[in-house]
Amino acid sequence: MTAVHLGFPRVPGNRGPSGTPRPEHPGLVDSFGRVATDLRVSLTDRCNLRCTYCMPAEGLDWMPSEQVLSDDELVRLMRIAVELLGVTDIRLTGGEPLLRPGLEQIVERITALEPRPRVSMTTNGIGLAKRAPGLVAAGLDRINVSLDTIDRERFAELTRRDRLPHVLAGLAAARDAGLSPVKINSVLMRGYNEHEAVPLLRFCLEEGYHLRFIEQMPLDAQHGWNRRDMITAEEILAMLGEAFTLSPFPAPRGGAPAERWLVDGGPGDVGVIASVTRPFCSACERTRLTADGAVRSCLFSNDETDLRSLVRAGARDEEVADAWRDTMWRKLAGHEINEAGFAQPIRPMSAIGG
Repeated sequence: MTAVHLGFPRVPGNRGPSGTPRPEHPGLVDSFGRVATDLRVSLTDRCNLRCTYCMPAEGLDWMPSEQVLSDDELVRLMRIAVELLGVTDIRLTGGEPLLRPGLEQIVERITALEPRPRVSMTTNGIGLAKRAPGLVAAGLDRINVSLDTIDRERFAELTRRDRLPHVLAGLAAARDAGLSPVKINSVLMRGYNEHEAVPLLRFCLEEGYHLRFIEQMPLDAQHGWNRRDMITAEEILAMLGEAFTLSPFPAPRGGAPAERWLVDGGPGDVGVIASVTRPFCSACERTRLTADGAVRSCLFSNDETDLRSLVRAGARDEEVADAWRDTMWRKLAGHEINEAGFAQPIRPMSAIGG
């Protein structure tokens, strides 16, 4: 990627990877011309599953509670993002966001911001059956549920928990509460569940859910990711093509991470997020905030800026916003997974937020 020169005065001293000084731009621009308007916020690093590709069976050492942003700190940072930095979309993630106390009140405070951001959430669905109506009443607009198999025995093997009925109940409750479209995120792994590509899509088409397959990424706590175990986008599409007719989705993709295809002429569709084999970094619109208040310019970055310390030291809103702008200006052109010197992030996915 080449740098895009924006028509704003430059901020001395802060140069991005392209060598260009940061412009006096109000938004979250980087030196390659991208503007981040989509904020991913981790509410907690804790999770009630132990998915084999995410963490060990015994779990992880969770963040001490005093390190996690309080509700007021969390909402303040999201207000700064919306009012000062041009963020229009906020996705709540984890760990498992349903484990965050007072989640409905947090959603209500976010949706009261002006201009109102679109608010979504990614969850494993456990506990969602009871809480979907309350989340809708609080203003939640959309939901993604992680589900890698619809076979109960295999679900227990992959997650180390026998909770598939709870996830299915949560999906149905989200749909019935009006969280439309309900999206399902699935990771296929060689030797575990790759043969479930077609059954998963059939299930989603029958139930009215929107399925997105995600290539397995190097974000596990064990650092055991192996490219040979990853089912690629090409393989996923080939498996689906044996049972369905796939045609390109007519609408432009824009900055969306998923490439989409109509299934048997529509209206149903399926998406594939090929972060490894078909990276979409050049169109990335995302910025990330961890549960302990660190800003990351990329899911795979090892560079963070500690906003929590600024907030707790009494920094003004504009000072916090400027630190956030500086972080995004230093964003690299891409995640470099396919480069020889790629280093997996030190934090696992459960700590970064999806």
